[in-house]
Amino acid sequence: MTGPALRTVQDLEERLRELHKLTAQTPLYNPVFQLGLELSRKLENGEMSLDDIEALVAEMDCEGLRARAARIDRLLTPVPVADNDARIDAAAEGEDFTAFALRWQRPAAHVVFTAHPTFLLTSAQTEAITHSASHGDFSEASVCAASPARDTITLDYEHEKAMAAIARGQKARDRIVARLLDIAATRWPRRWKDLQPMPVRFAHWVGYDMDGRTDISWTTSIRYRLQEKAMRLAGYAEALRELAPEIAGRLDRASKLAEEMATRFAADLSAPEALSEAANALTADHPDKLVSLEGVIAELEEEARHADQNVARDLLVVRAAMRADGLGMGWIHFRVNSSQLQNAIRRRIDPEGKLSLASQAALVKMRELLAEVKPLKSNFAALAIENSTAVRQFLAMAQILHHIDADSPIRMLVAECEQPTTVLAALYFARMFGIDDKVDVSPLFETESALEHGGRFLDAVLSEPAYREYARRRGRVSIQTGFSDAGRFVGQIPAALAIERLQGRLAEAMAANAMTDVSALIFNTHGESMGRGAHPSSVDDRFAWPMSPWARRRFVRAGIRLEPEVSFQGGDGYLWFGSDELALATLTRMAEKPLWGADAKAPTDVFYRRTDLSLDFYRAIRRVQNEHLESATYSRAITAFGLGMLNDTGSRKSRRQSDLAADRTMSLRQIRAIPHNAILQQLGYPVNVIAGVGTAADGNMEEIAQLLTESERGRQLIRLVRSANALASIKTVAAYGELFNSAYWASRPYRGDEQHISDACLMIGEYLTKDDRAGVYRRLASRLRVDSLKLHRLLALIPDETPQPGREHTRRSLGVLQSLRIALFKHMFLRAVMVPVFSRANDISREDVLEMFFTLRVDDGLSQLRRAFPVSFPSISDFNVDLPSDYPDSSATGYVRIHTDYIDPIERSYGLSLRITTAIANEFGAHG
Repeated sequence: MTGPALRTVQDLEERLRELHKLTAQTPLYNPVFQLGLELSRKLENGEMSLDDIEALVAEMDCEGLRARAARIDRLLTPVPVADNDARIDAAAEGEDFTAFALRWQRPAAHVVFTAHPTFLLTSAQTEAITHSASHGDFSEASVCAASPARDTITLDYEHEKAMAAIARGQKARDRIVARLLDIAATRWPRRWKDLQPMPVRFAHWVGYDMDGRTDISWTTSIRYRLQEKAMRLAGYAEALRELAPEIAGRLDRASKLAEEMATRFAADLSAPEALSEAANALTADHPDKLVSLEGVIAELEEEARHADQNVARDLLVVRAAMRADGLGMGWIHFRVNSSQLQNAIRRRIDPEGKLSLASQAALVKMRELLAEVKPLKSNFAALAIENSTAVRQFLAMAQILHHIDADSPIRMLVAECEQPTTVLAALYFARMFGIDDKVDVSPLFETESALEHGGRFLDAVLSEPAYREYARRRGRVSIQTGFSDAGRFVGQIPAALAIERLQGRLAEAMAANAMTDVSALIFNTHGESMGRGAHPSSVDDRFAWPMSPWARRRFVRAGIRLEPEVSFQGGDGYLWFGSDELALATLTRMAEKPLWGADAKAPTDVFYRRTDLSLDFYRAIRRVQNEHLESATYSRAITAFGLGMLNDTGSRKSRRQSDLAADRTMSLRQIRAIPHNAILQQLGYPVNVIAGVGTAADGNMEEIAQLLTESERGRQLIRLVRSANALASIKTVAAYGELFNSAYWASRPYRGDEQHISDACLMIGEYLTKDDRAGVYRRLASRLRVDSLKLHRLLALIPDETPQPGREHTRRSLGVLQSLRIALFKHMFLRAVMVPVFSRANDISREDVLEMFFTLRVDDGLSQLRRAFPVSFPSISDFNVDLPSDYPDSSATGYVRIHTDYIDPIERSYGLSLRITTAIANEFGAHG
């Protein structure tokens, strides 16, 4: 046996601890890479097998799941139902009826369920984690029995998950509403039935978000809305079955009709006849058809008026749900890109393509169009033949509002919206189809340009008379601020501060344009990880991070009603609603501290007073983040493995397609924000969170440290940085670069201990002589190291508010996971070059296949190898030929051994590496 025994995770952790001591003697020594090498040697000389590696991975996988469950519990505590009932009772204390009613009829937040590629966990793992967090049992038996077998993630899968999360949220909200009604009945027995509580409102965009994807047809959106209608009506009917049987019967029949219509729209409607039949069935009058709940709500209120307390309460709980959700599982958000809207309006405003839509002339023409537009009738045939994505969305919204749910407003989110003309174009189409009274047009600000110029944009839009008239009719001004691309292209801390400033500018613009009589609805789209805008330290930080107390106070002081809206993203966010207990705890935390809450009399945080320091600090961090973004080194390092480190976690593609040659020059803009953040986690260093903070303080360290210590906002920034830094490892970044070091591979068998892989090592060494990635990773690690040393000096001057007792164990676990994956990558690379030479086929050479493996396009590479080395051929006995043949003889068999020795181990190693991806993401607390 060579070297130390590495049989258990404890062995690996102890060995990594020993190797770390050697960095004191040799600063460039890399313990992560060295442990990976020791594991690789044992794997190649037969002391360890892939079975042994799989057992280690399974143990680490289990630890990651337990950490994930404990994290959810820590953030949401207390989780038990009785504790949260008591918390609601406490939050409802000491108010007169008017104050009580005003407080509880205003949603603490609008919760939006979004579904970009973040379904990292399998359904079994999700269920195990939520059960564990719900009951406080973090044992291996509770969490680790879940199968790692991955789900096939389709749009339908995501929609089902969103509906399940919303359903649990609705159940929790009903419980809170019932409790509030009981409290009111006890305190105000004559008035309590007038109470209309709405602790939270739900929405989602799964199946309606067209930004960045072409795989969602308008029939999909119609089908989903009908399914949601059927589901919600069935829920209302069930709740009223004993209380109001006649109403329940009507709702049941309406539910079945909606379900029948959904089935029709699930069919192939490509033929005009088929679409006509489905459309006519949906739009026809029918005794069971229901497009508004206003009449039903009035009936429930009348019945409650004459009922005893228990029956009246239960009736009013259903009434409250109907007012919140309408004829669906919640409100819906359509989303398009501004370019899609601009293409649509250009046909009307500038058919010759000579006009800049950013020009004053275009704005004048847009005003003229708006003044002249008259509502047009539309039908499903018009929707079917429309070829403009943006117009198609407005037509779909019109059909939903006219024929499915006339009560619930629809959001129209416009991504990358930087021109006032674009907002007016959306308003124009809404008016054209007669739905501007039900559609909230909401520009999204998340690019660097949009955040920088957003204040002027808001001033320009709010100064338009047509927009002001529209906003007053709707009762709100709506915007969306995104932490996704902002966090990628600006850096997470500069993005948060820029978004905060933009939110404040909206308050100013509304006041300046005499719009304080309408609400400000601000949708903050962010994910669950520190890389995508959700603060990991506490639930208070998580809810305050996307919209700070400073920003909220701007609206309170201006007398503007604030409607904050936050997203819970995919598999990560849905964990917060993964069980009845977790959903109730989540909503209770919101109810205790509504997201619109702010103390107007609070003294100004020193962070906003000392702008001579804080503004320079912000700009310096942003400059460092921008330098990384513009750097060929950073771009090449992040894209060196393509997306091969990541599991498939969503129905939306994580990157645009490119060929082999394009992989070497892949732009960061070809990778979407969530995978970008996930790659940073997998490489071991959340650059977009940490980078620049140390450098920004350099030269003024003590004064910056004092500012951040005295400021609540500053301490929140530092809590985010500490959370990320506790998981960060520059040695890991450097270790991945050494995989591409030609000298390492050429030297590895030099001493003669590994002659059995000598030829393979030399082949890899020769292959990598022309590869740039070793140098790229060294340069990146050097830049990160210099910045990191400055950060450590800064953190040493600031008290640690959230010390993590298990920090070193977590770091060691991450190091072990990374070493295991590096050993698996080495095993894959060695097996790939050992495959016998095969002939060029279909313009794919052996070198092309090797490149696939070295860029982790493993599935593509395996597919090519299987084509080159099939395991079976057509049998000669399949043919009825008269003449005999001695061929094929016994030697002409399939390539079973090549599969056993090379192809199968590559496939298995890659599968294990993806399980490690999940375990690492669980330690970070999210994917993306």
